[in-house]
Amino acid sequence: MSLQLRRFYVSPAPKRWAAFFSGAALVLAFEPFAMAWLAPVALAALILLLEGTTPRQAAWTGFCFGLGLFTAGTYWLYISLNIMGGLWPPIALLMMLVFIVLLAAYSALASYGTVRLVPGSDVLRWLVMFPALWTLTEWLRGWAFTGFPWLSVGYSQVETFLGALAPMLGVYGVSWATALVAGLLVCLVRAGNILRGVALLAGVLIFVVLSRFAGYAWTTGTGKELRVSLVQGAVSQDLKWTAEQLEPTLKLYRDLTRELGPRDLIVWPEAAIPALPFEIPEYLQELHTAMVESDTQLFTGILTLDMERVEFKNTLWAIGPDERMYHKRHLVMFGEYFPLPRFVRDYMRVMNLPSENIAEGSADQPLLMAKGVPVAATICYELAFGAEQLPFFPQAQLMVNVSNDAWFGDSIAPHQHLQIGQMRALEVGRYLIRATNTGVTAIVNPLGRVVERIPQFVPGVLNGTVEGYVGVTPYVRWGNWPVISGMLLLIVAAVVTRRTQGRTVRA
Repeated sequence: MSLQLRRFYVSPAPKRWAAFFSGAALVLAFEPFAMAWLAPVALAALILLLEGTTPRQAAWTGFCFGLGLFTAGTYWLYISLNIMGGLWPPIALLMMLVFIVLLAAYSALASYGTVRLVPGSDVLRWLVMFPALWTLTEWLRGWAFTGFPWLSVGYSQVETFLGALAPMLGVYGVSWATALVAGLLVCLVRAGNILRGVALLAGVLIFVVLSRFAGYAWTTGTGKELRVSLVQGAVSQDLKWTAEQLEPTLKLYRDLTRELGPRDLIVWPEAAIPALPFEIPEYLQELHTAMVESDTQLFTGILTLDMERVEFKNTLWAIGPDERMYHKRHLVMFGEYFPLPRFVRDYMRVMNLPSENIAEGSADQPLLMAKGVPVAATICYELAFGAEQLPFFPQAQLMVNVSNDAWFGDSIAPHQHLQIGQMRALEVGRYLIRATNTGVTAIVNPLGRVVERIPQFVPGVLNGTVEGYVGVTPYVRWGNWPVISGMLLLIVAAVVTRRTQGRTVRA
């Protein structure tokens, strides 16, 4: 081992603790902390911790980094499972820990591959292999086993100059750029004087070029404005589905809506109506009549039942002049469906735990309409799957997301969820309006900036004006394929280069 390498070598145990805390620190780069600069710094720390390790040690180091990231970043899963979901604390804790371990395996894979494929410590590892593998494993995490794209590093940069890549390459392109900046930081620490100068120059160049693209309008407004109102009921999750709460909830949303006056679009949150349609026909008919008479479109979340197939669906129902339905397509495992044997689900039912499967909506559903404006709808967690929403565009001119983030309690999750929505708006160049039960209810412009929001956990209405947008961003046109194929090419190029260098040295 060279003198320089020994200087940066740390024994495995302290390295793993350092990796754990570096991963935990990465959470501060996301909302609600918004310390975006910490993302490349935390990834640079991981790259440095991989120095002087064997592939196996690198895997453990990356695994500890992932444990820190997902423990600190998804602790709210316990709130959803135990406090809101009613699971017995040991079971809720076990499920959360198993999930975190599985997620940490992705950063372990990226770290293992970096050291295994590029054994030497140099710019090939820092600037090519690590950024490419980190990006590929994030993408893999976003779809494998139904996917969990939460805390992809690119989300933390939605309001920085790196976010300018989102309309071109999507969130994973921004993740790659963030990891590349981390590699440049490592060059400033580890490389010789010449390479340090090159790294500094490259960083400045990236900043200048992307800053010029920040705010670039890939899409254009139609000139047709919609007066929108987003209703936040703030009904407590522990009361929401109780029989005695049904009438107060229906009255709350009806009264908040009656006070609005003429509007073009009113949006209620996910499952705002805690009843099936056949249980409240008079209420729904009253809503329909009022919306038609005022020429207003109402979108409301509600569970529906397909009588023929005896299937429940999580639905966004457009009530008013243009009546349509959108059924949620990407469901939450162990939240909306349970891939468990029947006897386990029977036990859960006896224990008064959620156990009924919700059926997914079809992939080719027509867009909702609001006063002639085509709307791309998503329900709750679907917002995190950007590639699945691309078929809506370029026809859709507006995005609507409804959610019940009361499942997360007063945690960081609702803020992370809104930041994911900001990335979606930036990727496709459309307004996004979000109506949630307890917050964060907000309006996001096509540049990914929050222009209006209301406080969490209080009933209220967010009034605003949005505009339909048309046009196609490069990301809408090509999706994730340019990034994924580019990462694969970089990995192949790095491996070939390293092997060529090895043969040259031996010769």
